[in-house]
Amino acid sequence: MRKLSLVGIGAGNPEYVTLQAVRVLNEVDVVFLVDKGDAKASLVQLREEICARYITDQDGYRVVEIADPPRDRAAERYQDAVDDWRLRRAVLFEHAIARELTDDQHGAFLVWGDPALYDSTLGVIDHILARGTVAFEYEVVPGITSVQALAAAHRIPLNRTAEPIHVTTGRLLRDGLPGDNVVVMLDAGLAAVELDDPALAIYWGAYLGTPDEVLMSGRVVDVARDIERTKRELRERNGWVMDTYLVRRE
Repeated sequence: MRKLSLVGIGAGNPEYVTLQAVRVLNEVDVVFLVDKGDAKASLVQLREEICARYITDQDGYRVVEIADPPRDRAAERYQDAVDDWRLRRAVLFEHAIARELTDDQHGAFLVWGDPALYDSTLGVIDHILARGTVAFEYEVVPGITSVQALAAAHRIPLNRTAEPIHVTTGRLLRDGLPGDNVVVMLDAGLAAVELDDPALAIYWGAYLGTPDEVLMSGRVVDVARDIERTKRELRERNGWVMDTYLVRRE
């Protein structure tokens, strides 16, 4: 039967790739790369660099690129827009798997960060299997997330003694701070600028683990606007930005 591996490759540094991931990459026949367009070409380039660095037999695998379908990020019904995007992704992935993998071959999707944290690949795989058109078994290889990379870069623990951590999105943070140690991901702007409590600190990082890494921290009321401006400038300069931050009650 066909086999798929969803391989977490970490948050941007090729050295984040685990020994387990290296072993799996050296077993695959096909590496599927999801192309998100020219603005994010560096994301494909990093995946290609990882394959070139860690796969011993460079003639032993093929690279298959899949064009990522566009997503309506301005839709009023956010969940419906995400579900539609995942279904369209599922069709494209399904066709590529059926076309490029024979029944005894092994393919891999290289997933930014970790497949289990705010990534759609596992949901897409569920859609494909539910459709029943192509059969395969699959495994998940964990990776280093931007959350871990953020804490390491700022040299801080994510939580203090006996305190919980809450991981959420910028969209949900606008409904209020859900705890005293809140990690925020997928924030198109910077929702933290709306937090006016002087007891809150922010630890922010963009392009974590890459040569372009940018870090800022301080009291939210003092630095949030500067972070928001910096993020806007980075997006204008590079065409895209990935960032993560921790808001903590000090």
